[in-house]
Amino acid sequence: MAKEVERIITGRARDIGGFDVRRILPYVQRRHIGPFVFVDHMGPAEFAAGRGMDVRPHPHIGLATMTYLLEGQILHRDSIGSDQVITPGAINWMTAGRGIVHSERTPAEFRKGGARLHGLQVWIALRTEDEECEPDFQHYAAEEFAEVDGVRVLVGDLYGVSSPVKTRSRLFYGDATLKKGASLPMDFAYEEAAAYVVSGAVSVGDVRVEAESMVVFTPGEKPVLRAEEGSRVMLLGGDCVDGPRYIEWNFVSSSHERIERAKREWRARSFPLVPGDEGEFIPLPE
Repeated sequence: MAKEVERIITGRARDIGGFDVRRILPYVQRRHIGPFVFVDHMGPAEFAAGRGMDVRPHPHIGLATMTYLLEGQILHRDSIGSDQVITPGAINWMTAGRGIVHSERTPAEFRKGGARLHGLQVWIALRTEDEECEPDFQHYAAEEFAEVDGVRVLVGDLYGVSSPVKTRSRLFYGDATLKKGASLPMDFAYEEAAAYVVSGAVSVGDVRVEAESMVVFTPGEKPVLRAEEGSRVMLLGGDCVDGPRYIEWNFVSSSHERIERAKREWRARSFPLVPGDEGEFIPLPE
């Protein structure tokens, strides 16, 4: 294997809200990439007329979630009163902090003729000092993001361009569209980096990376991605989390006890409700 490549991670199928996703992180040999502790590739999925995604209200603590769509629409509602439809190219950034509840559903008007959905959702572990911060939600429209050499800079600083997304730690996220034969240097000023191939295929040295797989780069190396065919690739990484992080269900924390407290609170239904979506919830897995 090329010295620039630490490992390749292939997505594993999981069902959420009535359709399959490919889960990349967490992975048994690689729990996180920088502060990214969870990566799901949703779809592409096609729903029959009148149907759609329905992820019922559920809680989070200790993390930020970021949703980015390539196709379709999702209606985000949460317990601090946010009510926002996300469309392709935009970003929904939700900071859970001490606790938030949200739901994600295909909008009613988008279901009528049959809906498509394709995108990625990631979780970012908050720094220890921020784990109990006030919950927050920010939406960034597609036109707010700049593109350089085929890369839309979604979070952080890449190739001399800065994103408008406000974060609590150093990280990056980019959406690269590569023509066959194109090369893309991954020499970033961050501690850890990876690339997830949404479609197409790329290579790093003599290692070929197929669609629906993530290549994790060896820290300290200067890898170069080469597109073996027309490809869509998500670039991600950042500086390492400040200490161990535990993940159980939808909870992320530096403390096992804090997760146990969140579980007790969700069982007791003491988290706040989601305005406009109060009738359902996802029970704590037993």
